[in-house]
Amino acid sequence: MNPFEPLPRQPDDAASAPGISAPHLALALLAGGAQAASLAWPFDSAIPLMGVQPGQPIWWLQWLALSALAGLLLHTTDWRRAALCGWLFGSAWLTGSVGWTFTALHTYGGLPAILAALAVFLFTGLMALFYAGAAGLFVWLAPSARMQQMLVFMALWLLAELVRGTWLTGFGWGAGGYAHVDGPLAALARWLGVYGLGALAAVLAMALAQLLRGAPARGGALLTIVLLLTLPALLSRDLDGATAPAASTGRLGVTLLQGNIAQDEKFETASGVPLALRWYAEQLQASHSALVIAPETAIPLLPQQLPPGYWDALQQRFANGTQAALIGIPLGNYQQGYTNSVLGLQPGQAQPWRYDKQHLVPFGEFIPPLFKWFTMMMNIPLGDFNRGALRQPPFVWQGQRLAANICYEDLFGEELAGNFLDPALSPTIFVNVSNLAWFGKGQAMDQHLQIARMRALEFERPFLLATNTGSTAIIDHRAHVTHALAHNTRGVLVGEVEGHSGITPYAAWVARWGLWPYWLLAVGLLALAQRLKARKITA
Repeated sequence: MNPFEPLPRQPDDAASAPGISAPHLALALLAGGAQAASLAWPFDSAIPLMGVQPGQPIWWLQWLALSALAGLLLHTTDWRRAALCGWLFGSAWLTGSVGWTFTALHTYGGLPAILAALAVFLFTGLMALFYAGAAGLFVWLAPSARMQQMLVFMALWLLAELVRGTWLTGFGWGAGGYAHVDGPLAALARWLGVYGLGALAAVLAMALAQLLRGAPARGGALLTIVLLLTLPALLSRDLDGATAPAASTGRLGVTLLQGNIAQDEKFETASGVPLALRWYAEQLQASHSALVIAPETAIPLLPQQLPPGYWDALQQRFANGTQAALIGIPLGNYQQGYTNSVLGLQPGQAQPWRYDKQHLVPFGEFIPPLFKWFTMMMNIPLGDFNRGALRQPPFVWQGQRLAANICYEDLFGEELAGNFLDPALSPTIFVNVSNLAWFGKGQAMDQHLQIARMRALEFERPFLLATNTGSTAIIDHRAHVTHALAHNTRGVLVGEVEGHSGITPYAAWVARWGLWPYWLLAVGLLALAQRLKARKITA
């Protein structure tokens, strides 16, 4: 069968088909919830026979979830019903993925529970409009041939993910591609990145929906599924030798500190502050590794607020010898503003190395225009920070170039890619310091670990995660977690990390052009599909 020949489309009228009914809407909600679960299994129970482990991504579940939405879109000719299905799917998926923001707003931010819940649903509901638009446009454009359906669905899904991940500072947390960090598509991460994997997953989803829908599409849909699930690993294996795979830059002994200071005590002068100052100072002084890393705002006070001699003692500790430290600490003053920063201490250094967070969290670290009233309702200290530069020099230590990022900055791979413009200065190791205590004991820690693993695949660089409550881990350049601490425990993680050089294809093209090639690809595919459709209509 010609893949560009129109397929018989199920009409959407009472005489021949039910269209989108209440059970279909329920299926959209259920599928959205399944997509959320696929990013990091949220339940404590494992299902060994199905490869399901707590906190781990499930690529095939994301595929099935998205194929359910694709099937619903093939079931109707009413774009408004399709948009409703897309919105319900997106709302369930995004609420299930980032519902832990309720804890930050209510438990620790002090926002009344009703307002906090309303804020979460409003946030996820607004983001779900992007997927409602994608679903509605798919049916409105009415691609009728198998290949057109795949191309249009992939293009629209890619556009929705790009819009969510980049507009209004962007929030791509929970993007479907993260479920594939361990799946068959993962071999292509070094070429395509997370958005590319998400686009291929959309093709797989539409192919499965076509396969289950009826005989006319089964042969081509099955072939598409087989090719996408088998070729990536084979192609990647063949191409590795021609693309200068990552080369080792040596091993570095590291100590990662996880203080486990409860968020409701972290900035309390009678409890959390003295505990943090004492515990982190003890561990920094006692470390024997070449590099010791303390998480985001491990020191919860500005330097000028610290007890006399405290900071001088830390600087003196790393002024000589063969050890260095990276320490999360807020900097600044009322007149000049504040920054969420990391300071690096090493022997022979006149001034500490410094990294200032540049991609700030809305409402938590900067106040969007017209929303001052909202942040005034919450108890968030230092809620309006200055931004650091987009590209800042790495921390150079023992033959390694360590590029720091703070909190959810590792979510933005296209920004981290800027570090690879000059291969001679590109990082050999990424370091992320975070404080996810804001979000309680839920999924945020597991999801953040999978985000870092995806970045490791994209750039073929190890990731060091030093966090307050978890996940504190060492991830190698192949995205394997080699060392980790248990969540919500106070502990010290000692291990080794092997730095790597070389530039992946993804790092090379994104460093130069950002995500523009994907925008152009999506628009181009839509134009191509419409042109093919027009030819069939006029033929």
